[in-house]
Amino acid sequence: MSETNPAAATGLSVDAAPHRYTAAMAAEIEARWQDFWDAEGTYAAPNPKGDLAGDPAVVARPKKFIMDMFPYPSGAGLHVGHPLGYIATDVFARFQRMTGHNVLHTLGFDAFGLPAEQYAVQTGTHPRVSTEANMENMKAQLRRLGLGHDKRRSFATIDPDYYKWTQWIFLQIFNSWYDDEARKARPIADLVAQFDSGERAVPGGRSWSELSAAERADVLGEYRLAYASDAPVNWCPGLGTVLANEEVTADGRSERGNFPVFKAKLRQWNMRITAYADRLLDDLEALDWPEAIKLQQRNWIGRSEGARVDFPIDGEHITVFTTRQDTLFGATYMVLAPEHPLVEKFTPAQWPEGTHQMWTGGHRTPADAVAAYRAQAAAKSDVERQAEAKDKTGVFTGAYATNPVNGERVPVFIADYVLMGYGTGAIMAVPAHDSRDFAFARAFELPMRCVVEPSDDRGTDPSTWDDAFASYDAKIVNSSGEDVSLDGLGVAEAKARITEWLERKGIGEGTVNFRLRDWLFSRQRYWGEPFPIVYDEEGIAHALPESMLPLELPEVEDYSPRTFDPDDADTQPETPLSRNEDWVNVTLDLGDGPKKYRRETNTMPNWAGSCWYELRYLDPHNDEALVDPEIERYWMGPREGQPHGGVDLYVGGAEHAVLHLLYARFWSKVLYDLGHVSSAEPFHRLFNQGMIQAYVYRDSRGIAVPAAEVEERDGAYYYEGEQVTRLLGKMGKSLKNAVTPDEICAEYGADTLRLYEMAMGPLDVSRPWDTRAVVGQFRLLQRLWRNIVDEATGEVTVVDADPADIDEETLRALHKAIDGVRGDLEGMRFNTAIAKVTELNNHLTKAGGPVPRPVAEALVLMVAPLAPHIAEELWRRLGHTESVVHQDFPVADPAYVVDETVTCVVQVKGKVKARLEVSPSISEEELEKVALADEKVVAALDGAAIRKMIVRAPKLVNIVPA
Repeated sequence: MSETNPAAATGLSVDAAPHRYTAAMAAEIEARWQDFWDAEGTYAAPNPKGDLAGDPAVVARPKKFIMDMFPYPSGAGLHVGHPLGYIATDVFARFQRMTGHNVLHTLGFDAFGLPAEQYAVQTGTHPRVSTEANMENMKAQLRRLGLGHDKRRSFATIDPDYYKWTQWIFLQIFNSWYDDEARKARPIADLVAQFDSGERAVPGGRSWSELSAAERADVLGEYRLAYASDAPVNWCPGLGTVLANEEVTADGRSERGNFPVFKAKLRQWNMRITAYADRLLDDLEALDWPEAIKLQQRNWIGRSEGARVDFPIDGEHITVFTTRQDTLFGATYMVLAPEHPLVEKFTPAQWPEGTHQMWTGGHRTPADAVAAYRAQAAAKSDVERQAEAKDKTGVFTGAYATNPVNGERVPVFIADYVLMGYGTGAIMAVPAHDSRDFAFARAFELPMRCVVEPSDDRGTDPSTWDDAFASYDAKIVNSSGEDVSLDGLGVAEAKARITEWLERKGIGEGTVNFRLRDWLFSRQRYWGEPFPIVYDEEGIAHALPESMLPLELPEVEDYSPRTFDPDDADTQPETPLSRNEDWVNVTLDLGDGPKKYRRETNTMPNWAGSCWYELRYLDPHNDEALVDPEIERYWMGPREGQPHGGVDLYVGGAEHAVLHLLYARFWSKVLYDLGHVSSAEPFHRLFNQGMIQAYVYRDSRGIAVPAAEVEERDGAYYYEGEQVTRLLGKMGKSLKNAVTPDEICAEYGADTLRLYEMAMGPLDVSRPWDTRAVVGQFRLLQRLWRNIVDEATGEVTVVDADPADIDEETLRALHKAIDGVRGDLEGMRFNTAIAKVTELNNHLTKAGGPVPRPVAEALVLMVAPLAPHIAEELWRRLGHTESVVHQDFPVADPAYVVDETVTCVVQVKGKVKARLEVSPSISEEELEKVALADEKVVAALDGAAIRKMIVRAPKLVNIVPA
């Protein structure tokens, strides 16, 4: 009998069993019930009001909002690894419906993005055309899986009715500032009022009325939560666009395309996510997320406490941030990031007299040295610059600053191990107590001073050390000045004393710093949301009024941004939208009469649409507001155990820990502060599903070969006669090992695929795909079918019976299964739930004879969340006229869940002498009597007195004779 042929999965011939559950029957059943669910609106989740309002009795139930992470509509379609999370949320959602919840479960498409644009560049096909075709294909694939989505709520981010509100949210962020005192975002108009009234001082000391329109715009730009600035960015000439830090790989290349990435200074839109760093950290505590994801976000935000210190230089100062202000007396030089804006200002025309030759890098002037080193540093990624390189590089700027605690002149260098994106872009170097500074000082023969007493025997002369000494548990030494001394203090006490001194002197203060940088929000792309921003003739940015939204993408002849030699860092982006002059240059009346404006020609990043999509699911047809407040409170509002509100269950990959998840949390908090939503967090519970892996076969050249055409012989693998290697890895088209759900559905049916994916192992771990093993779940469904339907006649074979007429063994098997499956489905342990269903089904098969109706119906209800099509069919054949989807999940009778007896082990002198069958509820006193009366125990004791007796009812008695 074939292991993979479903037609041969039973011993009966097709003629003898015309009503056997086969792949063909599964296909017919599944298509019919999918049509029924669509026609009846079976999965429609009613809102408390609006166009999606429904049965008040359903709305009154506890709600469950269950979500999957947005899929991107790839042209390759789905392989069997993609639906793992979708099937899991569907099983969980179905179970929640059957346990009395109003369940919102739907799915849209995150449809802006680079792949469609690249395809458009290659083929000339408009990205919308290819994207919509891909969506239709994926919708058909997902429908075939029987997913219970409320289709009325689905949308794509490329729908103008959707991205109208993405643009609207951008404007809310643009027109807001973060009030540090109130710890929340407020409308920018409130800030303008403060400047205008004098309540808040205008930077620079002038009055608000004295400033020109351009000057006011510049001031407000320093506060807005969405702002444009000239800043160092990750420029990728090979892609023709800038990238966020998170889109650059560890080796300094683009995540997409693997092109080199360089640092460049460009004017770009940014989101001031750093304003929310503390709240993004603090609010993690109340979220039900995997600890690993929380840790990644904490590390990415990177909160550190320290001090800001000003080092005087040429009548001004360089500011550093340090977490070790207690070592200030040990600072013997300074280092600035190569791109620090003060470098040019303080670089003298000539080298100071006596400059060490190795400090100059062999250049004639400081300006030459700085320019050459900057070019060298620009070719490295931030990750490369922070890596522990064997050789430290840098160059002296020719400038000296002053250490504020002792008045010593300290040389100022630039070096690539200092980043402009962290702290102030400048450090005080304490080489005796920092390994990187130590290596740099050794390379450039710079002085070192020990200010933290070593706890080992190395002594206090750093010139004799092999590396720096770093400790937070040591005494401070060599740290006394005119009016401050830290000598003899511990680190914590020294930090407090020097910080107080800095603040008293007005040359520093205690402060908190974050690793988190503002979110780069511009892309030099066509296929993205246009910014609802125009610029007047003075270059001032103006927000479009809501009445002009959505600002739709115009048609362009060429979809590609201008790309360059991937290695040419000295290039500038040119966007596709900039070529449509009729769209770019417009005359608009923004309230003060018609004027000429120029549109923003960058587009938003693909993350924009996924920052808020959970809200659109709630109220998808509302064209008057982002979301109705009452509807948002119903589905997302705070409640017991969910103090920040949010989606009840969000399932997706762990790879989005510091991209989508962090960005979405930021947008939610801004909307919450401005009063648009009641939920300060988007997702209360997060679950990361594992990955379905597959074997990758490679030939002698290392090239992947089609996995389906590989043969196994004597433990080795061959493709077209040549031996190939096998390694477990990802599943994908490029690796030639993808298996589509369509293939499995055609051979076995969607219910079999659903069961197999859920049975492969715990949902949160990765697991290998094995097509040959799928047949096992198909056979389970065939046995289920045979236990209820006669394969020869098609008649239902169950018998009506009262529970009293059902044998006790079957009742116990039934109620144990109900209890176990209910707990497993609630806990998302789907693999063990299937094992328990299988165990009960096998019991019924072995018992023989007709299955009692109460048992059959309970079994079908348990199967319904996992294999909904066959469950609907059997439920209807059992005589029910309503869908199984909304039936109550069975409840176990506790009397049958507890074992009638359990085995108690009796030990004498540590050796097992008897095994007793006793009641699970037996008391320790009664168990002691039973054990002592057992004839085997009596013989083992042989009249000896008992020194000690340990009783652990109901499973253990340990007797120690005297």
